[in-house]
Amino acid sequence: MTTPDHPSPAQGPTPPVSPDRVYRSPSALLAGVLLLGLAGWLGGDALFAGQGRTPWLALATLLLVVPLVIGFTLRPAVLADDHRLRVRNPFRVIVVPWGAVAGFRSGFSNEVLVESGAKYQLWAIPVSLRARKRANRARMREARDAGGGRGRMSLVPPGPTRAQNDRTMDDLGHLWEAREKALTSQGEVTVKWAYEIMAPAAAGAVLLAILLAVG
Repeated sequence: MTTPDHPSPAQGPTPPVSPDRVYRSPSALLAGVLLLGLAGWLGGDALFAGQGRTPWLALATLLLVVPLVIGFTLRPAVLADDHRLRVRNPFRVIVVPWGAVAGFRSGFSNEVLVESGAKYQLWAIPVSLRARKRANRARMREARDAGGGRGRMSLVPPGPTRAQNDRTMDDLGHLWEAREKALTSQGEVTVKWAYEIMAPAAAGAVLLAILLAVG
């Protein structure tokens, strides 16, 4: 009998049909929009109203800066469905089937570990040490309220007072545990470089270097 998680050999694994859960950093998105607006304002003015080499310098700078701003602020995202985890970082897209995940690690950055031993940083889920400290203080206050004094931490449920990004990592961990054995979650890790970000940034850097060298 064929089921979604156990397709027949003739059919092969069923393609992903579940909707993606998308995780992004709101603060990074806001920063990206502001930086792009500032770059467009200053660069556009220099490009269209500048004299001499100024328009060329503005063009080279925009070619270098705009892709990097997009890459580090607007582009990063983590997309998860029932079959795989897709990590969109500034310069790469890593697709990891749940069966290839070895675990998640949170320290000064959030990372996914794969069975081959490689690890990939989750740029879209940054670690906020300040948020962790606030969550720890809230948990301690709840512990005192629940226990009538100090030292009763075990009475407090851990979920509600964890930092938001730590709860996001918990969600990914639970999804991995639920789906890692499914046949449709097996496969190889693939990495694709983001040439659409790297190429214009490299061209801008080369052009800027040439302009400064011949200045």
